[in-house]
Amino acid sequence: MLRMRRPIAFGLVASVFCAGAASAQTPSPYAVPATPPMVVVAQPPVMKADLGGGFIEFLFGDRAPRSPAPPPPPVYGAPAPPPLYSNVAPGTPLLTPDGIDPRYLRQEVAYAGKEAPGSIVIDTPDFYLYFVEPGGKAMRYGIGVARPGFTWSGLHHVTAKKEWPDWVPPPEMLERQPYLPHFMAGGPDNPLGARAIYIGSTLYRIHGSNEPWTIGHPVSSGCIRLRNEDVIDLYSRVKIGATVEVL
Repeated sequence: MLRMRRPIAFGLVASVFCAGAASAQTPSPYAVPATPPMVVVAQPPVMKADLGGGFIEFLFGDRAPRSPAPPPPPVYGAPAPPPLYSNVAPGTPLLTPDGIDPRYLRQEVAYAGKEAPGSIVIDTPDFYLYFVEPGGKAMRYGIGVARPGFTWSGLHHVTAKKEWPDWVPPPEMLERQPYLPHFMAGGPDNPLGARAIYIGSTLYRIHGSNEPWTIGHPVSSGCIRLRNEDVIDLYSRVKIGATVEVL
């Protein structure tokens, strides 16, 4: 009887290993494709059930710790970039869906300047335009301003207002950028946006933009740009003849 049990036990163990080898040769439906994806996130190891120890545990058990371990870092992929602005309050979205820093969204603020209500004050270095209101208040708008080499300042007045203005690039701009169109009718694709407020006898305007993500940046050839919804709001408030102070 003893001589017969040993072959049976050995056959059982052999059949276990053979079954494992056979299953290992079967293609897995979860096989990694030939071309790996650009970003691969490693998954935490799968814990196997506790099989009670002994020889069966040795064959089929997982000798890793039973408590789930934290997943390893991604194999590929760059870490999240640091915040663009250090003064954004914790929990505030870094950028709006339009790609704008939330601090440049339109809001009413306290204002202690000497300008009369109805005036416009353009704070070029800080990318803000203020429409002065009575009672020490102002409506503040985020703006895009002139890039280095095109900045300017001075005291002017609003001379005209136009809805969905046509765009005719001045000769100086065409000389720098000859690929620009010589005329573009007003509309959603027009770089002057939904409204334009003309400043004195200058070539500069306060206007809308079909590139809202440029708000808060020095990008223009001298004009002051706002989001379309903001320039529509400002247009409804400002009067022809109002003072415009550019700092």
